[in-house]
This record gives sequence, C-alpha cells and structure tokens, in this order.
Amino acid sequence: MTQRATRSKQARRGTANARRKPARRPNRPSMLDQAIAALPVSEATLNKLAAWSILGVAAAVTLGIAAWFGIPGAMGVALAEGVGRAGFRVNQIDVTGIKRMDKMAIYAVALDQKSRAMPLVDLNQVRDRLLAFAWVADARVSRRLPDTLAIDIVERTPAAVWQDHGQLMLIDANGVPLEAVNLDAIPDLPRLIGDNANGQELAYRTLLDAAPALKPLVKAATWVGNRRWNLTFNTGEKLMLPEGDEAATKALVQFAKWDGTQRLLGRGYIHIDMRNPERTAVLPGASTPSSAAASAAGAATENAEDTQ
Repeated sequence: MTQRATRSKQARRGTANARRKPARRPNRPSMLDQAIAALPVSEATLNKLAAWSILGVAAAVTLGIAAWFGIPGAMGVALAEGVGRAGFRVNQIDVTGIKRMDKMAIYAVALDQKSRAMPLVDLNQVRDRLLAFAWVADARVSRRLPDTLAIDIVERTPAAVWQDHGQLMLIDANGVPLEAVNLDAIPDLPRLIGDNANGQELAYRTLLDAAPALKPLVKAATWVGNRRWNLTFNTGEKLMLPEGDEAATKALVQFAKWDGTQRLLGRGYIHIDMRNPERTAVLPGASTPSSAAASAAGAATENAEDTQ
C-alpha cells in the first residue's frame, strides 16, 4: 500500500471518530457554588467574613502559643491590640432579657474595660459585676465576632413587698431585696411585715397555699419575734397563728373551715387568737353587734375545735 493511500485511510478514520465523539457538556456549577449563590449575602461579604474568621483564628493561635511559651504579657497584649485594630473590637453591645433594669447601667459595666479589643475583654469579670445588681439572677456574656458583646440577663421576679421599720421594698421568692417601693405605688403583691420577714417569703407562700380560699383575703402578714405569723385580713381581723410551720398550717386550715361554715370574717372581731392549740380566743371589736354575739362566736369556734 502506498503512502498516499495510507494517509487517506487514516484521514477517513479520524473523520468517523470525530462524528462518533459525543458533544462536550457545558460545565455545571458545583453544589458548593449553588449553596453560596443561595445565601442572602453578597460574595464580597462572604469574602470579608472568611478573612475575619481566618484572622480571628490566627490571633487566637498566636495568643495561645504566646501563653504556652511564657512570652511576656506585654507582647500578648500588643498582639491582642493588633487584632482589635484589624476590626475585632467592641463597637456594639446587644442586651436581651431585661424588663426592669436600666440598660445604661449594663452598658456602663460592659464598656468599663482597659481595652475594647475582643481578645482582651474579660467576660467573667463583666458577668461578676452584673451579678452584683439586685435585679440580676444570672447573666450570660459572650463575644459575637467581629465587634459585638452579647449580654443575656435573667431578671429576678418580684414576689412580695417587705415592710421593715416603715420602709417598703420589693423582694423576690428567695427574699432578695430588689428596689424600694413608694407608698402610693404599692404593687398588688403580698405584704410581709417585720424583721427578717423577707427571709420567710417561701414559708409564707407555703402556708397560704394550704388554705387557698383565704389567700386572696389576706392583706398583710407580720412575722412576729422571728418565730410565728399574724395574718391581717382585708376586713380588718387579725389571726394570730402558733409557732412552727406544721402547727401554723393546721391552725390556718381549721380557721378556713370555720369561716366557711360560720363566717367569722367581716363580723367586726379584732383578734382571733389560735396560738394555743387547746383553745381559740376571739376578741370583739367596737363594730361587733353585741358582746353576747361575740361570746357565742368564741364558744362556737372552741366547740368546733373540740369536735375535730
């Protein structure tokens, strides 16, 4: 076969192969490209975020290595300040969870730093200082890169008003004083009166829970001698309870039964003394219809107790 014939045959084979070769498909974007395109941010913003993240990681690693090898603190501070100048600096404070506290007081604590460079902000110190506020039950402080300090406050809930030597103070369920209350703006909360009455708030609630029918009728509760309760009702009567949680609860439940059947409240009595579990005494007031009626009421309570 001649050289020309061979070349002609090869040319025909190349043409046939070209005809059989499928057309090349256009390149499709990868799943990563599609995910990035779906994000509600521009590619330039993503690049900035990536740069910030890399810079933050590098700064953290640098500071960690410096601490590990005992490099002097001044050098570590200089590195941290460099990170701050690169954009990792507290410029915003995001406070959540507050209803009663002054937000400006929280800002003052958060911004009271030797440096606002993110690596140098002492989160534990900020939290400890926030916990010193009466309203703060707990606080969570964190960095939100690149420039935000996030503070989440858990406030205490007012549970009662404590009256001590004429001063009124909101307290929480643990008896922690929260803030002073004006006499003309007392909230609709139980009022506890007396020395150390704030520390008895939980015991008081437990006592009243035993007689739910009387609970809305109690105007105030006086903690007497750091050992027992006097309850003052909104109808003016004073119920004197015995010492001890169990004895006081038993007496209050008994009184609730008597009031339900004989209507003791609202009849003008001054004192109903149940301190002695063997005998209940009733002292009539000026508005009582007659002393005979008062004596009859007293006898009724004593007889009712004898039959229990």
